[in-house]
Amino acid sequence: MKRLEIVIIRILERLLWESRLILILAVISSLIAATFLVLLGTYDILLLIKKTLFLEVSSIEYLQKESITKIIGAIDNYLIATVLLIFGLGLYELFISKIQHIEEDTKSSKILMIHSLDQLKDKIAKVIIMVLIVTFFKYSISQESWNMTNLLFLAIGILLIAFSFYLVNIKKSDGS
Repeated sequence: MKRLEIVIIRILERLLWESRLILILAVISSLIAATFLVLLGTYDILLLIKKTLFLEVSSIEYLQKESITKIIGAIDNYLIATVLLIFGLGLYELFISKIQHIEEDTKSSKILMIHSLDQLKDKIAKVIIMVLIVTFFKYSISQESWNMTNLLFLAIGILLIAFSFYLVNIKKSDGS
């Protein structure tokens, strides 16, 4: 009877351990979403180039405003794609298997090398703050009319984002 209990416990532990592989769905979904966002951002830039080359705009002011809006939108897509890429690769590295190419590659930075959940959270938080800054910038540019209340809210938003960025980076300056 004791031997049967040990076998059952080992089988259960093995099943529990292998259940981590379900995260491969999150990894694949993150990589697909990242690819989609990169393609979407690139498509926006290509449309902008087409409009510029074929002069499909009525005025230079409209072209400037649309260019800035499209470029910032593409940057926003690329940054969110970066978050998804870091998230997907981080999950894979933490829960499924080490990625040897990250360790061995001497040509690229080690930004995608993740050894702990805290590293993953820290890297994602930094990119998300950048996404918020770019998104905030995109919406502030698209404002048509400004009044004092809008300007005050814009200033407070910028201050809060800058303070958040400071809080994220304060750990670095302490030498931790």
